[in-house]
Amino acid sequence: MKYTYLLINVLTIFFPVVLSFDKRVAFYKSWKFIWPGMAITGLLFLFWDVLFTVHGVWSFNNKYITGIKFFELPIEEILFFLTVPFACIFIYCCLNYYIKWSLSNDVARSISGLLAIASAFILLDNFNKLYTVVTFSLLAIVLLVLLFVIKADWLNRFYLAYLVSLIPFYIVNGLLTAIPVVLYNNDQNLGIRIWTIPFEDHFYSMALLLMNIAFFEYFKARRLTTAK
Repeated sequence: MKYTYLLINVLTIFFPVVLSFDKRVAFYKSWKFIWPGMAITGLLFLFWDVLFTVHGVWSFNNKYITGIKFFELPIEEILFFLTVPFACIFIYCCLNYYIKWSLSNDVARSISGLLAIASAFILLDNFNKLYTVVTFSLLAIVLLVLLFVIKADWLNRFYLAYLVSLIPFYIVNGLLTAIPVVLYNNDQNLGIRIWTIPFEDHFYSMALLLMNIAFFEYFKARRLTTAK
């Protein structure tokens, strides 16, 4: 039982790693563009993770973890911020290869703007809930930077990938919250659950993926520019 969370991490990344060597997508060739952004994003989210753990936003069931910890975090939780982004960037790249249809840029920008505005409204009435505040503040900031500073042209492809990523999201997060491996303090969130998954998890995950894909696209574009 103590290997439960570790096993979930392994299964999360197993198929994306194995299928990375498919000759059509050849995802393994993109690995070098993933690691820098994953490291930067991972450090930011691990900072919040430590803060959340210390302040009781969530905790970990000792029955389902190995007991190896760094800065109060189980090693499995640290691995989570590597395995999940890797798997989701794999989904993003596969969809870009196999599916040529995408949202229009105007629609993607409208969705991004509405999400940023909705995040602001949620914040207005929930300043006493740490998980809610951090999740929607971070999401709003990331979206605004992508819209008005970076002017990202890949958001139309991101939203399709995000929708598809919700399938493994519900499996992985569903297991983590249903077993439960991770226990949430409802005083620090909205108290709304979809199945057993806190509402905020959906948007915390979105912010995590947005940042990882933003760095992935940046490092990939920089390498192509350098190559020319």
